[in-house]
Amino acid sequence: MLLPCVRSVAARRLARDVPRACSCSPQGPSPRGHSRGPAGKGLVLGVYSSEKDDGAAQFTSAGDAFDRLLSGKLRALLSLCGPPLKKGKTRIFHGLHQDFPSVVVVGLGKKNAGINEQENWNEGKENIRTAVAVGCRQLQDLEIPCVEVDPCGDAQAAAEGAVLGLHEYNELKQKKKPVVTPQLHGSAESEAWQKGVIYAEGQNLARYLMEAPANYITPIKFAEHIEQKLRSFSNVKVHIRPESWITTQEMGAFLSVAKGSAEPPIFLEIHYSGGADTNDSPLVFVGKGVTFDSGGISLKPSSGMDAMRADMGGAATVCSAIVTAAALNLPLNIIGLAPLCENMPSGKANKPGDVVRAKNGKTIQVDNTDAEGRLLLADALCYAHSFNARAIVNAATLTGAMDVALGSAATGVFTNSSWLWTHLYEASILTGDRVWRMPLFEHYTKQVTDCPLADVSNIGKYSRAGGACTAAAFLKEFVTASHWAHLDIAGVMSNKDEVPYLRKGMAGRPTRTLVEFAARLSQDSHNAK
Repeated sequence: MLLPCVRSVAARRLARDVPRACSCSPQGPSPRGHSRGPAGKGLVLGVYSSEKDDGAAQFTSAGDAFDRLLSGKLRALLSLCGPPLKKGKTRIFHGLHQDFPSVVVVGLGKKNAGINEQENWNEGKENIRTAVAVGCRQLQDLEIPCVEVDPCGDAQAAAEGAVLGLHEYNELKQKKKPVVTPQLHGSAESEAWQKGVIYAEGQNLARYLMEAPANYITPIKFAEHIEQKLRSFSNVKVHIRPESWITTQEMGAFLSVAKGSAEPPIFLEIHYSGGADTNDSPLVFVGKGVTFDSGGISLKPSSGMDAMRADMGGAATVCSAIVTAAALNLPLNIIGLAPLCENMPSGKANKPGDVVRAKNGKTIQVDNTDAEGRLLLADALCYAHSFNARAIVNAATLTGAMDVALGSAATGVFTNSSWLWTHLYEASILTGDRVWRMPLFEHYTKQVTDCPLADVSNIGKYSRAGGACTAAAFLKEFVTASHWAHLDIAGVMSNKDEVPYLRKGMAGRPTRTLVEFAARLSQDSHNAK
């Protein structure tokens, strides 16, 4: 799907956290013997799997063109140096061309791979992302600063693979990996390439925010960072609401979590007016923004607690999605809401058994202070209803139970709208960052409303049973909109080696799916109100 008016400077705006070491020339190879620089460039080329085990390599169009430039030498070398390349595997060649001292050939798998209904994603796009990421990293290890990338028949997917695959958080290290600038090889698909760069750098922004230490990304610093990213867009307004504003809004559930920390809470509110009419009903994103979660009085185990710096992943992904939507100039209105605070134990912190009052007047029994994210979201969701939203989508690293249920394969989606689910699901097939629909049964609602002291309990009465589902049922008590979706992203918060084009660390998922969802919504003529 083509998007209108991709802004030429958008990628640079998104990439300010990562310094660029060089600028690759947009031109093709110079004649033999005329190198453009002492280091030259790297080149990543794709090759498809042969239908036959012993068949000849099937280069992409760019690969074929480069091989002809070398009078067939690349194809000959590839056939001599081992069996045909498998998907995601590489071969590297040196000294073939003056402009490209190092050429990496990457395996793309089957040429006609498309949507895999078993896997719920576009396999061809995923193969390209993975192969390009592997090839770019291999050239980064050789300290080659500029890499040209074969579009492999899908320049957007190739750009995403390159930019996502090279990203690594090393802001606080003295020794850093060489910065590599990936660039499209050729100019035939430059618009799609640029779109892929913007999508990927949006996810990298979320990865940056989630990976940074909690003493570097406090509530106010998170808000200021997003404000800085959006400052150059004339159709975006950012409101950084202080604790006094939160109090006047009677967000008692949110404040009850924040009061345990010395860091004051912030309510971040973003208005992106991309629609033809600024009065059109907006898409409202809501993101849980706990910048560090110790568990509060219900203290978490110390092992792995450092990862709770990323418990603001919901806020990071929805805010990054809005930054990306602005860079793409998507033609719809979006509002982003992010309640930001820490969850810490102190003499002022919530105690198990305390009862707090949410913005809509409902009382909540806090039976476990480590189930704090739903308290923030309860108030933020109530506030979201004041915007006559076309749809409300919230994202949160809400429950460990979600990780147990789906692991890192997909984001769990709880929704009251099949229309909304269809858009999210179809977006995720394109991005490869998958979603899976989870139940929002009345069965779970009864487990949170059967509460001895208040209207609702913040945990289900059967404790761990169906924990992700009871958390969603809790949120549903604060929703009256007919198109609402809750994305539990706890399972996809980090990456070990499951997604091959992401390095180990915080994943920034599902930012690209949220962006693609917003793009699809902007093209949908159905007014879902």
